[in-house]
Amino acid sequence: MKFLFRILPLIVFCTANATAQKSVLPAECRIEVFADQPGATISKDIYGHFAEHLGHCIYEGIFVGKDSKIPNTNGIRTDVVKALRDMKIPNLRWPGGCFADTYHWKDGIGPASERPSIINTFWGGVTEDNSFGTHEFMELIDLLGCDPYITGNLGSGTVQEMAQWVEYLTSDNKSPMTDLRKKNGREKPWKVKYFAVGNENWGCGGNMTPEYYSNELRRYSNYLNNYPGNQLQRIACGPNSADYNWTETLMKNDGARWAMQGLALHYYTVPNSWDKKGSATTFTEKDWIRSFSATLKMDDLITRHSAIMDRYDPEKRIFLAVDEWGAWYDVEPGTNPGFLYQQNSLRDALLAAINLNIFNKHCDRVKLANLAQTVNVLQAVILTEKEKMVLTPTYYVFKMMAVHQEAKILPSNINCEKYKLETDSIPSVSYSVSRSANGKIHLTVANLFAGRGQKVSCNFNGLKINKISGEILTSNLITDCNTFEKPNVVTPKTFTDFKTNKDTIELEMPAKSFVVLEIE
Repeated sequence: MKFLFRILPLIVFCTANATAQKSVLPAECRIEVFADQPGATISKDIYGHFAEHLGHCIYEGIFVGKDSKIPNTNGIRTDVVKALRDMKIPNLRWPGGCFADTYHWKDGIGPASERPSIINTFWGGVTEDNSFGTHEFMELIDLLGCDPYITGNLGSGTVQEMAQWVEYLTSDNKSPMTDLRKKNGREKPWKVKYFAVGNENWGCGGNMTPEYYSNELRRYSNYLNNYPGNQLQRIACGPNSADYNWTETLMKNDGARWAMQGLALHYYTVPNSWDKKGSATTFTEKDWIRSFSATLKMDDLITRHSAIMDRYDPEKRIFLAVDEWGAWYDVEPGTNPGFLYQQNSLRDALLAAINLNIFNKHCDRVKLANLAQTVNVLQAVILTEKEKMVLTPTYYVFKMMAVHQEAKILPSNINCEKYKLETDSIPSVSYSVSRSANGKIHLTVANLFAGRGQKVSCNFNGLKINKISGEILTSNLITDCNTFEKPNVVTPKTFTDFKTNKDTIELEMPAKSFVVLEIE
């Protein structure tokens, strides 16, 4: 018995040590790609963004005023513009969000000194001076070289107000609205690709029933004209996450169905509960996997809403627009709760990759998506503090994944290990593979394991591999983020840890990493 007591601690130690070693052994994953069978086109607009009059997104984040010492073009920050252009931003949604439901566009035109101030009742109760309005937004669009996505006020506005805004923006005919635009300094009309007929009308946009909104959609859309030289894509307010009845009601209404070209879906990743969402920077592996488990629900939402749309629109004339998505955590301590300011970590980078991979997968129906939000709000790609600017880990994922814009999705299948922790179980890999117009193939793959490497073997049927280059985004800790003091903690680096064998590429991916490969 004494001998047993002496060796028992050793047995326990060896067993625990063996378990620990086993837990860090690389997982294995196999992806099979049919390179000679290109599918639907991945719309560049899936990689869109969202800028609302909320917190410091517009003011201080994008717009600092002409008299600011921060370098700007007519008040618009030049550093932010450059960063967004480098990221290849395809479109920008404005002015909201819930702010759009109280926004009256004529308050934001004409001399800035004569514009009326209002109270931003939805976000912080602060005064909005309307110094950033239609002309400023469209100048931002010109600087970015992207398409505008404007949200009309159906909640507290009128049909006439919305119709006149479209006319002011896009008409070159002789009329009071075009005369007013010219008086305010813009001779030629702008091009407006996307226009939303209301926002979240099931909630902050009027607390409407789907039946009531369906009829309002028909009425408002009837007066949103396509003036010569411009073709609007009218986007209807769609469901709040899993409200399948809302989608069913709109789609079965013949008039509503023909009044829209797109249907908006909103879904946010909240790791815990809405009243206690959790910290953006202080979290455990349990929070890490729970966040991914929550965000992976996006795939099921798109699948089920698309199935409803398919019954009434089998030709896929109407696209799905996921125009609000992203991670939503508790605000940073000491900040205004109504400003929704949160940091952005490596977790958010991989969370963004998961969502973009899901949108790519459903590119036959999903043609537009907008991350919430661009600067200083929620899952922002950019953070600013006076003259300082920092690019977040999410920014780098968008920049790395821009290679999929307007490429053809390649059919594929995957066999990978599950990532399990307590009650959560998710696939350990998220990926996309596409072929660009120039013939290059791009593979983006995320290893979601917090503590295990991943051997990823990717077989390309019908492809002769000649040249490969790669980048990787990872860091030491799952909580790592870029700050104003240390802005380069999480940044892309060259990735060379792969080898080829005929038509197969084998990657050695470290834990918690995201990789993009370009294959020629």
